[in-house]
Amino acid sequence: MTSASPNPPEQGPVGPVASAPGGPKPVPVRISVIRTRPWTAAAFLLPALVLLGALVAYPIGYSVYRSFFDADGTGFIGLDNYTEIFTDSTYLTAVKNNLIWVVLAPTIATVLGLIFAVLTERVRWGTAFKLIVFMPMAISMLAAGIIFRLVYEQDPDRGVANAVWTGIHDTFTDSSAWPGAHPRPNGDLAPSGGGSFTTKATVGSADPAALPLVGVPPREAAGAGAAKQAQPAEDGGVSGTVWLDFVRGGASKPGVIDKGEKALAGITVEAVRNGEVVASATTGDDGVYTLPASADGAQLRLPASNFAAPYNGVDWLGPALVTPSIIGSYIWMWAGFAMVLIAAGLAGVPRELLEQARVDGASEWQVFRKITVPLLAPVLAVVTVTLMINVLKIFDLVYIIAPSASQEDANVLALQLYLSSFGTGNNQGLGSAIAVLLLLLVVPVMVFNIRRLRRESRR
Repeated sequence: MTSASPNPPEQGPVGPVASAPGGPKPVPVRISVIRTRPWTAAAFLLPALVLLGALVAYPIGYSVYRSFFDADGTGFIGLDNYTEIFTDSTYLTAVKNNLIWVVLAPTIATVLGLIFAVLTERVRWGTAFKLIVFMPMAISMLAAGIIFRLVYEQDPDRGVANAVWTGIHDTFTDSSAWPGAHPRPNGDLAPSGGGSFTTKATVGSADPAALPLVGVPPREAAGAGAAKQAQPAEDGGVSGTVWLDFVRGGASKPGVIDKGEKALAGITVEAVRNGEVVASATTGDDGVYTLPASADGAQLRLPASNFAAPYNGVDWLGPALVTPSIIGSYIWMWAGFAMVLIAAGLAGVPRELLEQARVDGASEWQVFRKITVPLLAPVLAVVTVTLMINVLKIFDLVYIIAPSASQEDANVLALQLYLSSFGTGNNQGLGSAIAVLLLLLVVPVMVFNIRRLRRESRR
């Protein structure tokens, strides 16, 4: 007859406790709540599962199903929608731009956040600087798009970027005296290539050479001085007048300086003989110029630099620069996010390691590269992966900032999804295929992030 064990196992708070006489401290054996009380666990999980099913699982499943049908949703077309994505140039541009976004935007934002976080530790007003850099995060994507749509305006009087750029350009480059000016048709001045004008006949010292121009708006010449008839130059030189051969009301005689006509000051006049410049002069406030005797018998040329249109800055939102410009606006918003997370990780870096490296003779760059960055690697991975997931879904900045003329060049998958489903395309089958493609692009990044978080939790 078998007798009961004299020492039955103790019951711990989560299950029986394995013990042995004189052995180590009992270790509780954990039992899953789902096994012991499945209905209780199901009651708690059911609301969350219903929400996940209604808001996540069902939309994903229906999008996959819908992607195999045509625009009307009545005809099964298999993989035709996916084939169109990778064969049509519009969709290929969107895919290419998404890859550019994924590579550039998270990398630059993370690098800037790292630099800001490290440098602000040594700045007296570091907290205020962090606040300023982080402040764009409080602005919605819509508001940021409107702001940068104005920043990138082509007109320097409205666009901040071009106002700064043209200011720098004009500081080192002289602007033209009278942009848009040109001679009258069938006059003595004729186009000579490259935007310059040259007289058909040679000039002499006996008669002043009149060089009338038109094409200057009267309001631009309103402050100019009155044109003056030039007198013959001394010592065999050549003189003449350059003026605006136009007066309000049309009561002026072509080629003659009439009362009220304005002088064109600052015009460069060159004397050219056999294609070479032998002398040059600049008109004064009365439009009069005087060339030395070497100009006698030469032709007169007005260089194109006198008439070139003013520098109007960079076409930031043109086909070539629209994507980098929009990425710049995204970095302006999210560099502060990266900085704050990296600064929080930097606060946990042991200072003893940094000081020990400095005592051992390491430079600040070596300390940063070989100690600070490796210790911050988990935080940098979090920031980079978060931003990668974020930029894969970028939509509003591109939709608002890119003008209609270059929107196709700035196109991304999320924007194309909207345009295909609800825009002029009105093809929700194709839009669903784009949504599935975006999901497939996001999943690997999410899997990497989950695995990284599990590794961190096991340490």
